[in-house]
Amino acid sequence: MRSLWSRLTLAGQFLVFQMGVIALVLVAVTVISVRQADVELRNDQSDVTRQVANQIGNLKVVQTEVDQVGAQRAVSPRVVDLQESNLVDLTLVADADGVVVASSDPTIVGARVGDGDAAPALDGRPWTGEQDVGGRRVLVSYRPVFRVAGGEFVQVGVAGAAVLAPTLGERLPGVARNTLLYLGIAAGLGVAGSYLLSRLVRRRTRGLEPAQIATLADHREALLHSIREGVVGVGTDGRVTVLNDGARDLLGLPADAVGRHVDDLALHPALRSLLLSAEPARDAVVVADGKALVVSRETAASEGRAIGTVTTVRDRTELVTLQSQLDVSRSVTDTLRAQTHEHANQLHTLSGLVQLEEYDELRRLVGDLTRRRAEISEAVTSMVDDPAVAALLVAKTSSALESGQELALVPGSHLGRLSSAVSAAVTTVVGNLVDNALHASADSGGRHVDVHLADDGDEVVVEVNDDGAGVPEPDADRVFERGFSTKPDSGTGRGVGLSLVRVLCASRGGSVTVENGGELGGAVFTATLPHREEAGA
Repeated sequence: MRSLWSRLTLAGQFLVFQMGVIALVLVAVTVISVRQADVELRNDQSDVTRQVANQIGNLKVVQTEVDQVGAQRAVSPRVVDLQESNLVDLTLVADADGVVVASSDPTIVGARVGDGDAAPALDGRPWTGEQDVGGRRVLVSYRPVFRVAGGEFVQVGVAGAAVLAPTLGERLPGVARNTLLYLGIAAGLGVAGSYLLSRLVRRRTRGLEPAQIATLADHREALLHSIREGVVGVGTDGRVTVLNDGARDLLGLPADAVGRHVDDLALHPALRSLLLSAEPARDAVVVADGKALVVSRETAASEGRAIGTVTTVRDRTELVTLQSQLDVSRSVTDTLRAQTHEHANQLHTLSGLVQLEEYDELRRLVGDLTRRRAEISEAVTSMVDDPAVAALLVAKTSSALESGQELALVPGSHLGRLSSAVSAAVTTVVGNLVDNALHASADSGGRHVDVHLADDGDEVVVEVNDDGAGVPEPDADRVFERGFSTKPDSGTGRGVGLSLVRVLCASRGGSVTVENGGELGGAVFTATLPHREEAGA
């Protein structure tokens, strides 16, 4: 039986189970119907026996002859007539002692009827119930018979009428017709409902059987928790429906986060906004608790109906750190390459002057070169004590001069010696902002870029102003998005530098903004980097 049950489909099991429930309900309905019909039949028969007993007790001959000699001969014809005319099974008359003196059944004449439950009738009270009369179980009604004597009513006997108590087999035909009709209707509705339910279950389970559903659920859980990236599912009501171990660790969520509303979780406001948004997102960068998180979100749908969103979260803090280091290296490499080119040109010039024996011109050129290099170094190192940042600014200034541009450190700037972590972050930010400003200035036909540095001991402020065309107001926020650029994509990976600056600043608890204007009239980028040794920038 068990193997047969296990071979049934889920829909088949539902159908069998429902049919079993329906069968139990139908049996209960049948029992209740039979009992109700039995009660109604007994009530109807009891009414008939009471009426016949009253008719017998009201007969004049019964009242006058019941206690007389020859009562059977005088009373029996009338008792039999009433039995036949009223379709009852038994009629009788007993004297005041309960001894039957006349009956439609002669075999019980002389028997007593006052024993047991019928005793109240001998005390002047009517009684109706079941009783054994002549070895038969009957529904019987007794009523006292009175006669007027000396101006008073005197009980002289008992009148009774009875019908045979119906057996179960006799009661069933009376209720079978309606019961079968009800059973047929209920069974039809039950079968139809069970069939529709089984179809609905099969459709909702996509035709999968319980074992297949369990296997898919196990694989889903294993897959979710084996992914290092975080996966968060949010329903249309804003409650978390799916959360793997990666997301719990990255976002610092409790174990009972599933089922709770996103607003009830201790999340960074930007993360909360992304999780609750219905719009797709691709590689959105959020910095929370010193981590650079890359978030992507897609809408989840079932049968064309949106059921929520699925968001993936990746920790890119290490990648940002490596990228910043790479960016510093690339900037230094580019600067060194430019300086190498410049020195090569200068060496060629010096070599030519030597060959031409123009020694005076040679001395003048060497003096100019030495003086210009010294001026640049002096201008930077007098305001910047950090060697890495100072070296970068010196190299960028020389590179700008070679390309016909002017990079200047604004008077009043000051930057002390920084820790290695802060120095690396400031170097990356300055290098990217300066490169962006030099490109923007050159693209607009300008040639000036100003850099202002400030350090109050708590945070470093870097401000870079160019004389380019500025940033269009609609793009003021988008310029910091990864991959966005106001220039056509040339395949060189534009739209990375400013995004890196934003992530780097945010990871240290700072920020970067842009506005148009300043002393040079172009874009002014302002970055703040707090002195946070614990930040993983």
